[in-house]
Amino acid sequence: MQLQDKLALNKKEGKALLATNFYNFETLAAVLTAAKNHHSELILQLSESSLKYMGLDVAVSLAKAGIEQFGVKAWLHMDHGSDVNLVKACLDAGFDSVMIDASEKPFDENVKITKEIVKYAEQFNANVEAELGYIAKLGQGQNMVYTQPEEAKTFVEETGINALAVAVGSAHGFYKETPKLQLDLIAEINAATPAALVLHGSSGIPHDQIQESIRRGITKINLATEIKNIFMKKLQEVLAGSDEIDLRKVFPKATQAATDLVSEKLEVINLQVIA
Repeated sequence: MQLQDKLALNKKEGKALLATNFYNFETLAAVLTAAKNHHSELILQLSESSLKYMGLDVAVSLAKAGIEQFGVKAWLHMDHGSDVNLVKACLDAGFDSVMIDASEKPFDENVKITKEIVKYAEQFNANVEAELGYIAKLGQGQNMVYTQPEEAKTFVEETGINALAVAVGSAHGFYKETPKLQLDLIAEINAATPAALVLHGSSGIPHDQIQESIRRGITKINLATEIKNIFMKKLQEVLAGSDEIDLRKVFPKATQAATDLVSEKLEVINLQVIA
């Protein structure tokens, strides 16, 4: 099943997929292990910075080999693509899905750039995600410019995107205070457009808000910051108490910590009760 079909089904059934970023083999293994243990499908995400770090061909090969090795149903997605040429290169390389992010540009320019990617993606039958509104990125202020239902409707109709990242109270990175999602707004946007709705910046959002956002129409939930944070915190803890130089002995503990985190998130998204 193509990702756009899965997300459309989620929208109809009131379900969501977890989309996890990975940065190396260890974080890839962590998220795939969690998905395998929970018999859950998953979206694997690579950002522009991760692609620069690993290289496009290596990153794609690693993801595909991991999916096969762990036996998980997963899709590969490019997260926050601001470079049109790189987004196209990802589609050429076999990504199932891409996000073209021109959200910081004027509305008409956002539409124009997004339409270009939608047209290019047609030959691959790939899912295309775009963003509308202001979802603060790392290091930016967290003042919100919320996505408006009528504007979302127009944007989706003019671009033909499959999925829309909406600004409804979340932000990338950690929060200075507990976020409060605009749940009624999510429901209004969901009713206004056929596109699957995406929640960026889920790290740190209370579980009950995540679950309610799914009930209101969110079908894809992105998780990145917490994965990096827990992996590195655990690794720092292990290294502080050891003079071990064999990375094959120290990395697994950090990997397990990330696996436990993603397992918890999957339980939340699958609406299971956490003990």
